[in-house]
Amino acid sequence: MTHPASAQAGPARRAVVATAGVCGLATLLAACGGSDGKKENAQDGEKGGGAAQPGAGAALGRAADIPEGGGKVFPDRKVVVTQPSKGEFKAFSAVCTHQGCLVKEVADGTINCPCHDSRFSVTDGSVRGGPARQPLPARKVSVNGDSLTLG
Repeated sequence: MTHPASAQAGPARRAVVATAGVCGLATLLAACGGSDGKKENAQDGEKGGGAAQPGAGAALGRAADIPEGGGKVFPDRKVVVTQPSKGEFKAFSAVCTHQGCLVKEVADGTINCPCHDSRFSVTDGSVRGGPARQPLPARKVSVNGDSLTLG
C-alpha cells in the first residue's frame, strides 16, 4: 500500500541518492585533476611509458642551463633533463607515473611531483619516494655543442 505523502510528484529517493553520488565523484575527480595544468592525461601516450615522444627532434635549450647534480623541467615538451654528473645528460618523461601530474622541479638529487610528493632519481628515473611505484620512462636527449635536442 502506498502512503499518500510518497505519491507526491518529485524525484524518487534512488534517483536523488544516485545523482548525489555522481556529483560527489565528479567533484572528487575535479579536485584531483586541478585546473592549473599539473595533471596530464594518457591521450598523449605519456602515462605509463607510452611510445610517443612529444617534441622529438626539437631543440630544448642550452646544456649550460642544466645544473650539475640537478635538472630542468620542460613542461611544454613533457620532459625533464638532468645532469647527474658533469657532462652526462639524461632525459625522462615529466609525467608522473602515479597519477599523471607533471613533475614540477628537480632538487636535492630528485625529480619531484607536486601532486602527491612522488620523487624520482635524477640518474635513472627510479622511484625514490612517494606513492609512485614505476620509474619515469627514459627519453632520448642529445647534446651538440651546447644545444640539447630531444630525440
